[in-house]
Amino acid sequence: MEALFGGPARTRVILLFAGVLALGSADLGMVGALARELENAFRITHAQLGLLATVSSGVGALATIPMGALADQVSRVRLLIYAIVLWSLALLAGGAAQSYLWLLLSRLAMGGAIAAAGPLLASLTGDLIPAAERAKVYGWILSGEMVGAGIGLIVGANVGAAASWRYGFWLLGLVGAGLAVAVYRWLPEPARGGASQVPPGAPEIPLAAPVRMRGNPLGVPQGVGGADVLRQAWGSLGRAFAYILRIPTIRILIVASSVGYFFFAGLRTFSVVFVLSWYDVDIRELTGLVVAVGAGALAGTVLGGRLADRLLHNGRPNARIMVPAVGYTATALLFAPGLASASVAFALPFIILGAATLGAANPPLDAARLDTVTPWLWGRAESARTILRLAGEALGPVCFGLVADALAGRGGTSRAASLRDTFLIMLVPLLANGLIMLSARHTYLADKEAASRAGAAGRGPAAY
Repeated sequence: MEALFGGPARTRVILLFAGVLALGSADLGMVGALARELENAFRITHAQLGLLATVSSGVGALATIPMGALADQVSRVRLLIYAIVLWSLALLAGGAAQSYLWLLLSRLAMGGAIAAAGPLLASLTGDLIPAAERAKVYGWILSGEMVGAGIGLIVGANVGAAASWRYGFWLLGLVGAGLAVAVYRWLPEPARGGASQVPPGAPEIPLAAPVRMRGNPLGVPQGVGGADVLRQAWGSLGRAFAYILRIPTIRILIVASSVGYFFFAGLRTFSVVFVLSWYDVDIRELTGLVVAVGAGALAGTVLGGRLADRLLHNGRPNARIMVPAVGYTATALLFAPGLASASVAFALPFIILGAATLGAANPPLDAARLDTVTPWLWGRAESARTILRLAGEALGPVCFGLVADALAGRGGTSRAASLRDTFLIMLVPLLANGLIMLSARHTYLADKEAASRAGAAGRGPAAY
């Protein structure tokens, strides 16, 4: 594994970061896997089930604003540990819920913890991984989302069938506690600005003197380094967000990422209910299907980052834009025949390939965001992205649920058919997403070069 990831130090970084993403994705996958048990236990509708996923993402979208500022100013590793501990406590509390309101409130606490993960991991990845390899490494890190979603679906479905839905949440809470201990023991705080970047084969994360931002470019065109220093994160937060959102490529990437997660969140929440009813399979068959589709998504996530970096090295400078654009478009086109068919044998190859292309879009897209923002604003840039991404994740499940409930109310339409029609309808924005990404090819290179100049101007030796 160390040879595959690039040495002992990179292996620890990848496994820990992927573990953080896996925990959050497993939690949301668990909600989907336990959909029938939760609906029966609390007598709730599809829309109320979707709300359980929505509230955590919605609160996270609000909480990510201060978290992004903190990620640029305080110890990111320490803050990450606090977030994971809060995450675990919320999962344990959710498993003990005696009412729908109790469970809903535990999801609110989850949202605050989820908010910290995005800005912290983006900032840490940017400082630890060289720019030329970020898409490839991001592929391994983001594979945690796919693995976590698969674990949540498989464990949740089997736990719900064999025992009580409560044990699923409690199990994840205990896993989260172990992850917090692992981060504390194995991840030191890296220096900002790239001095702690981990080269291939490194046994440990290089230690370097900390630096702080200098030559703040806010308030002037991107790439023009000023002489001012960002003295206070909170005071500069509004200016930082305004500056970030003036970058054309960032606006496009944020929209694309949000639409992608909107679809993924809705699919993750209702996939188990849909598969069990539409394809008429049992729990054992469902487990096999989840493993097959998850393997496709995992392969796509890993290969998408590697493909983008390989194309970049071979003289395709827009590779980190084109790979996501093709991925989103292909996902919509592949999912359509698979979801429309009631034959699982016919549908499975289309869904596996669609999951692979959906997974392939994210690593190069995340690497492109780091490419086009100065390192001194990575935390707040990820906050800006996370706000809309979590808004997409928040809207996804409840929108899927509302549309499914509305379609099920029509005469002669079964609940399974209503979910099928809902998934097909939601492919339209995903298809449009691929076309939106294509427009970024006109701005990406200029914004990347400007961010590089701004980052060089911002680096200074003063203590952070």
